[in-house]
Amino acid sequence: MTPGGAGRAGRQAHAGGTTAGTLGTQPKAPTSPTVPAQPRRPSGQERQRPVPRHVACVMDGNGRWAQQRSLPRTSGHRAAETTVIDVIEAARSAGVEWLSLYAFSTENWRRPGEEIDFLMRLVRRVVRKHAPLLHARGIRCRFLGAGDPRVPAPLAQDFADLMTLTEANRGMTLTVAFDHGGRQDIVSAARSLIRAGVPAESVDQACFAAHLPVPDTPDVDLVIRTSGEQRISNFMLWQVAYAEWIFPPVLWPDFRAPHFLECLHDYRSRDRRFGGVTPQANGEFQK
Repeated sequence: MTPGGAGRAGRQAHAGGTTAGTLGTQPKAPTSPTVPAQPRRPSGQERQRPVPRHVACVMDGNGRWAQQRSLPRTSGHRAAETTVIDVIEAARSAGVEWLSLYAFSTENWRRPGEEIDFLMRLVRRVVRKHAPLLHARGIRCRFLGAGDPRVPAPLAQDFADLMTLTEANRGMTLTVAFDHGGRQDIVSAARSLIRAGVPAESVDQACFAAHLPVPDTPDVDLVIRTSGEQRISNFMLWQVAYAEWIFPPVLWPDFRAPHFLECLHDYRSRDRRFGGVTPQANGEFQK
């Protein structure tokens, strides 16, 4: 559950102000109690949307984080563990129902063998270490991918054990995309449709989605890609079709709960129209 990133700390917000008053020396005549003013209802543009139901994170920047400190790339992957747990806790506390983390892509098999071996050992240690905490928090854990025979058998077993342990949990659903590729998921769905003998004229979007791996996964509302890189990188291609994207410059090992919450705030201020238009008070429409 730990991959890669680059960037600087996110924006900071601050507020300040003082109030002062003086006491008069002469007694004042009694006055009628003041009726508290009714709070002003926010306008349509000021209202914030709900917290996104499904947030996905492309955990980018581990290698650059290590390079900036003249450390081996493996140090960046190791440092990412703290961020993973911090973001999981922040998402759960904020009311996010589904959190997906992009940990290892089908393309990551092209990395040096030594780095891949380290990642496999690291992920296994992280899974085994944090399984009790995830279960205690009521988090249901799933793994998207992990079908390549190069995934070590003990790690694949740990994935299966964690899913079994947490399958009855009804808190947030955590999906770890490991050995995942969005294109491969689409190919798998097409093969499943062919094997099932579904007539071509019966295939629509809902039917196709039902044959994707982990088909009950809802569409992604918000994708956060750390390190400032602006690419999809073959991540959940079907599910992110209408997602909002945020690209904080912070490297993944430096990304923390306040950065995550700032991304949620940004998302909630956006106007999602899904190709439509927004009606205005004067009867016209905004593109």
